Amino acid sequence: MKRINQILIFGVSLLIFNCNTETQVTKVEEPGSGMGYPIEPVDIQHVKVTDDFWLPIIKRVQEKTIDYAIAKCEEEGRFDNFLIAGGQMKGEVRGEMPFDDTDVYKIIEGASNSLISAPNKELETLVDSLVSIIKVGQEKDGYLTTWRTIDPAKPPATWVQTPKGERWDGLFMSHELYNAGHLYEAAAVHYRATGKRNFLDIAIKNADLMVKTFGDEEGKIKAVPGHQIIESGLIKLYQITGNEEYINLAKYFLDNRGNPENHDLFGPYSQDSIPVIQQEEVVGHSVRAVYMYAAMTDIAAIQNDSLYEAAVNKLWNNMVSKKMYITGGIGAKHDGEQFGANYELPNLTAYNETCAAIGDVYWNHRMHNLYGDVKYFDVIERTLYNGLISGLSLEGTNFFYPNALESDGVYKSNRGSCTRQAWFDCSCCPTNVIRFVPSIPGLIYSKGNNSVYVNLYASNEAEIDLNGKAVKVTQSTSYPWNGTVNMTVEADFEVKVKFRVPGWSRNEVLPSDLYSYANSYESQPTLSINGEKVETAIQDGYLEVTRNWSADDAIEIHFPMEVRAVKANENVEEDRGKLSLEYGPLVYAVEEVDNPNFDTISVSANDQFSVQKEDILEGVNTISNDQLKAIPYYTWSNRGVNKMKVWLPETKNNN
Repeated sequence: MKRINQILIFGVSLLIFNCNTETQVTKVEEPGSGMGYPIEPVDIQHVKVTDDFWLPIIKRVQEKTIDYAIAKCEEEGRFDNFLIAGGQMKGEVRGEMPFDDTDVYKIIEGASNSLISAPNKELETLVDSLVSIIKVGQEKDGYLTTWRTIDPAKPPATWVQTPKGERWDGLFMSHELYNAGHLYEAAAVHYRATGKRNFLDIAIKNADLMVKTFGDEEGKIKAVPGHQIIESGLIKLYQITGNEEYINLAKYFLDNRGNPENHDLFGPYSQDSIPVIQQEEVVGHSVRAVYMYAAMTDIAAIQNDSLYEAAVNKLWNNMVSKKMYITGGIGAKHDGEQFGANYELPNLTAYNETCAAIGDVYWNHRMHNLYGDVKYFDVIERTLYNGLISGLSLEGTNFFYPNALESDGVYKSNRGSCTRQAWFDCSCCPTNVIRFVPSIPGLIYSKGNNSVYVNLYASNEAEIDLNGKAVKVTQSTSYPWNGTVNMTVEADFEVKVKFRVPGWSRNEVLPSDLYSYANSYESQPTLSINGEKVETAIQDGYLEVTRNWSADDAIEIHFPMEVRAVKANENVEEDRGKLSLEYGPLVYAVEEVDNPNFDTISVSANDQFSVQKEDILEGVNTISNDQLKAIPYYTWSNRGVNKMKVWLPETKNNN
């Protein structure tokens, strides 16, 4: 934290000046985060990750990326804007984007998740300092978008689409409601992490202003946000406070998308051409879309809304069967950061925004909480190991905003670069990685229906409260490098444990026909307890065992891994006559640095490959044969500008 001493000192001085109630630990009545969902995630505070794959990534964010992003935010005036808005500094708005405030919120959210899993007094003090700086920028009635407070006539310098004018003018691009959504999301996590009201009270004050401002009642503004996320943020505040005005406003915003009597429609780009319950195809800006679908799923679950439920199922099926990359990435087009048409999945020009991958995980997690279906975690796992962590470099300070599936070393796919960048004028993706990665332990387990769900495989120790009784679970594994998982379950009562069988181990690339394995795979996963194989069939994607568990029970699950060739649906024109390679949950890519014959590489479904751990890219498993060496996709572009391919020409006559 050495690079942010001035912020720390200034924030602490604000804390001392405003010490009356800001950091008091006074829990509000909490209805429960799982309210309305039959299945509830096991919170990260109850899961201690010890994993050789995930822990270094989480620590990299906690120990390096957070500090780096704070320094960047300081350098680019993110903190100054709050102080200028509050009259504690003089100056004009700094920064490039009308949503620059959210970078600060997302850093706090990621730091708060870090505090849950790894308490750190210095980090906690820093977060309190940042919250105090945010409080300075909030207007007396709760309004909080610094660029508009500073000077509504002068939007951020290069953001030409931002309308000049007073509050709420031009919600399509002003991002005032988007800013609020990230504020609420971050404040909810911070409150759960620390029990402190200082940030939550800022969010509640702003949300109360939103309730007074928007709606169909006389004197209120009829409108919807241009960029969604306020909806899920409001729902999180509802889950904490029980204030139904928040969830009602969230549903109001959703109900009125596609309603021309409410506002001038923003069009398909913002999922605002027809009502949400009539939408069947994922269209438009992919981040806006998946944030909206996540909130719709909340409404379906919490309010038992069958129309919303039907809509999110149709949208999910369209995305997974026609618009998802093999890496789990979504969003085919640079133009507008949008989904393409059905089966439009280019490789060199693929967009696959890191933020979209994160939003898609949030949505699929909610879908699993609603249904408990294995397919949602098949999507989550594929996204996590491939199209999401690819957005963060191995050293933690370089980033992909888009995540292409091919590079010719010339086309500048990454917002002006053909390799990773240290930052962006629009820095939403780096701070979203910070927001998300420390929360990963909360994906590993779920509970509900008198069952414990083992969703992901990573070494950890967990304590799970199942209907008021304790269940202790441990995992020890080298997944994803091999498929053996050793576990223990300890409980003094009968417990059903549902061990997820990953889609790749069930011979399924995605839960659709968008991709399929080109080579046969006869191996089956096995489950043994105390050395004896358990004869249990895979039921709906899970190996289920119900018994009185003892800490002495040695559980071993083995998912046989071998190199698999994947082919795309024939409707994906870009991938016809090509194959990609996978090993376990990992998608592989070839880079020119490892392959002097890069331009002539081809593969066959019958090729034989060797898998070996190598001392490159932090010790990954490579796959190779006489013609090629491939690395895990998420590690590409950590060695400078480089040609890369995920999809390789298929060798038609391999003798």
